[in-house]
Amino acid sequence: ASSPPGPSHPCPSPPRSMAHLMLLASTVGLAPHLGGSRLSALRMSSVGAASQSASGIAAPGADHNILLRAARGEAVDRTPVWLMRQAGRYMAEFREFSDKYPFRQRSETPDIAIELSLQPWRAFGVDGVIMFSDILTPLPALGIEFDVVKGTGPIISSPLRSMADVTAMTPMDDPESKLPFIRTILGDLRAETEGRNTLLGFVGSPFTLVAYAVEGQANRHCINTKKMMMRNPEVLHAALGRLADAIGQYACYQIESGAQVIQFFESWAHHLGPSQFATFAKPYADRAMAYVRARHPEVPVVYYANGGSSYLNLQSDMECDVVSLDWAVDMAYARDILGKERLVQGNIDPTVLFGSDEQIRQSVHACIKKAGGKGHILNLGHGVLQGTPESAVQAFVNAAKEIPLA
Repeated sequence: ASSPPGPSHPCPSPPRSMAHLMLLASTVGLAPHLGGSRLSALRMSSVGAASQSASGIAAPGADHNILLRAARGEAVDRTPVWLMRQAGRYMAEFREFSDKYPFRQRSETPDIAIELSLQPWRAFGVDGVIMFSDILTPLPALGIEFDVVKGTGPIISSPLRSMADVTAMTPMDDPESKLPFIRTILGDLRAETEGRNTLLGFVGSPFTLVAYAVEGQANRHCINTKKMMMRNPEVLHAALGRLADAIGQYACYQIESGAQVIQFFESWAHHLGPSQFATFAKPYADRAMAYVRARHPEVPVVYYANGGSSYLNLQSDMECDVVSLDWAVDMAYARDILGKERLVQGNIDPTVLFGSDEQIRQSVHACIKKAGGKGHILNLGHGVLQGTPESAVQAFVNAAKEIPLA
């Protein structure tokens, strides 16, 4: 692998082909006007124009790294804000791409992924830009192929069901050669956000990825994984160990490509009871996160367990810097359970964004107040829902930015 970009001087990727850039530009009707310029110049021009708008994008040097500083536990003068699934179909600008191109083409084509990653920052002035990708993206590098079927979601045609399937998995020895587009996406995003915003990468947590591989697609009861827990736990543990090592390496690859913060998504934590979480999820998430923190101690690690608030006490000592909370737990109660010294993220109910601007403002102010005014990054307790008004996301971001911290 080539040398990673330094923390302050990322190495931008070389220019991509003009044909590729023109193809991307044509999706939004800009191809006739591009001439010989790169699309990244167009993106930066758009960000610059947005900085003069009501979205509140910080000028260089003003609050540019507030999210990164908060994730490191440093003092900040207001609560930083971003949203899980902030790049999504609720945005008309996003749908110009999603209506034309299948998911994997969007997430694995650098110019498209970069554009989709930047849209929420341009539109709303969020404090974090998160790479547009998917938690399943590294699976093909491990020999587990998947496709995303519109209206159904990800499908794994050959589910992982036996020890032979586990031993057939390919090690994540060289993510650069297997997932080269990740370095291009994050490298270019870092070049475009440097000194202006915090860049986040993300990965799926080991249990969630293994469960998806075992099920083959979303399953409301996670039945095949639960059967494996009961009948063949050694197979499940073997798969989890392999994924923990692979995801640790993949997260480090994202950091070495430009990511400044890494979030682990335990998206299927809602399938687990406390003892199952303690046995099959927590140890392997900790193993992967500890690996990342050992290699990159300067990079904050965030852990989000969707539906995991019923066993929040088990997350207080996890190998992460920030615990991201789902919306089903009261923020003040969560801080008491985790301990005031534990940094937290969250945790507004996404359906609040279907309310009025004043309702949104009240919910944001209440969450920040309950969080205690420090050690907190504002977010939703789940991803932005389809159909959410764009104006509501703007109201959410504005409400966070108007409250100074003592």
